[in-house]
Amino acid sequence: MRGLSTRTFLVHGLLAGLLAGLAAFVVAYAVGEPHVDRAIALETGAADEAAGAPAPDGHDHTHEHAAADGHSHGEDAAVSRTTQSTWGLATGTLAIGVVLGGLTGLLSAAGLGRLGSLRPAASTALVALLGAVSFSLVPFLKYPATPPAVGSGETVDSRTALYFGFVAVSLVAVVAAVAAARRAMHRWGAVPAVVAGLATYVAAVTVAALAFPKVDELGTFPAGVLWDFRVASLLTLLATWVVIGAALTVLVDRTWRRQAAVEAQRAFAASL
Repeated sequence: MRGLSTRTFLVHGLLAGLLAGLAAFVVAYAVGEPHVDRAIALETGAADEAAGAPAPDGHDHTHEHAAADGHSHGEDAAVSRTTQSTWGLATGTLAIGVVLGGLTGLLSAAGLGRLGSLRPAASTALVALLGAVSFSLVPFLKYPATPPAVGSGETVDSRTALYFGFVAVSLVAVVAAVAAARRAMHRWGAVPAVVAGLATYVAAVTVAALAFPKVDELGTFPAGVLWDFRVASLLTLLATWVVIGAALTVLVDRTWRRQAAVEAQRAFAASL
């Protein structure tokens, strides 16, 4: 359909991503930031305890200790904690939302007509669901988010590489699952296709989850604070993807229905 070009999907995706970024900011600020503050307070307390009594020269080495650990969250940091939790957080969520929305829009355009006989809205919703599961939810289950006070600064690069490596495997697995589902659809029908695709993805990510090393640098960090932080992080992810999926689906469906109505009017006029 001419009204559903790749450009249309991209523009709709960018708009949906912008809305998703705003929603993610609201959730992260309201639910997540209090737990980040608690984690930073715990880290600062641990640094004070490790620093012990004031040095003989009378100088306070607490900030030096925090800097040596690679953490600096106070007002003396290059970017203040207030800025980090407001404008910095908003910038991050908006940027991520727009990128994810744009990519979801492009993938929805690529998937149109290739996911069985689904209408554009249903096809778009399915693409958004697959993106949420493969890009965010499953990697989160393997390598859940941790507060800034958790983990050694020396292992940040390796932990980041492991996370994005697992994301890459998950994305490849979902592509393989879609391919398996398409083959099964031609041979056996819709239900076997869903089962084949699901089985392919679950098998692939299960093997990857067992093969990828476990990261455990929690130490004595309070379990309750960690749990609250991870729940807040998951809620932020869900808010992002729910808004992307819902907004993009509504926009695509509205455009499709409008174009279908125009084409129906043209066909009726041509038949007179």
